[in-house]
Amino acid sequence: MSSTPVILSAVPTLFGPGGELDLDANRALHKFVAGLVDGLFVAGTTGEFPALEDAERLSLLELALAEAGCERVIAHIGAPDARHAGRLAQAAVDLGATRIAAITPYYLPARPDELTAHYRAIRDAAPGPELYAYIFPERTGLPVSPTLFARVAEAAGLAGAKISGSAAGELAGYVAAAPGLAFFSGNDANPAATMQAGGAGVISGRSSAYPEVYAALPYQPGAQETLDQIVALGASVGRLKHALRLRGFGSGAARMTVDPPDPETGAAIATLVAAAQMYTG
Repeated sequence: MSSTPVILSAVPTLFGPGGELDLDANRALHKFVAGLVDGLFVAGTTGEFPALEDAERLSLLELALAEAGCERVIAHIGAPDARHAGRLAQAAVDLGATRIAAITPYYLPARPDELTAHYRAIRDAAPGPELYAYIFPERTGLPVSPTLFARVAEAAGLAGAKISGSAAGELAGYVAAAPGLAFFSGNDANPAATMQAGGAGVISGRSSAYPEVYAALPYQPGAQETLDQIVALGASVGRLKHALRLRGFGSGAARMTVDPPDPETGAAIATLVAAAQMYTG
């Protein structure tokens, strides 16, 4: 296993001022970020996937594949029900995706056997690509223990998982329960700590707005200190979109409630955007 963490950027979805999907802005963002980090995670939580139509999700995936290539893109095809997720999985494969991820069922509770059936159905719909579970109990209301994950992974042929929220604190437990699989942490505050826990790397929302800092982490000692300052601002899609707007990507508009920054935080973001641009990776 590499000693350098893999950084996949969970890219926000960029909209025009009226909330319309801005394909040109998303294309430019995908090209920019993919040029600095290891790849892209498309239409996930940071991408406001619940507010996207299926055709929009697939359009974003098509852009990402064109800019980064299939080996460097994970397409999030998750949905509350396996039929919907399976349909998106098939469409993603038709576009050339070789790596897909699906968040656990949400809104209604799921028994362990239903969770297994959910991922088995997605695997049956799309047998070819690597399939990753996406575990985020605070967003889905569904905790998945390391032991349960290991059972689901074996039954559905999972390649690994993205582990977010409070579950990320158990990353070492997931690694121990399912050795040989690839685990990505949604906690992007310290990628080196993720590696120490046995993870492959992070799937990082912040890296979309500050990719130079993440690219510099293995090579420039001051990069983690800069990242610590970025982390101290707090995490929200609205703050990332504000940073991206300052960088010339998108209007800052969102479809969901995303916690935009107040003026003081906005000024701090501007300072850190300038600091990020000083890194060359």
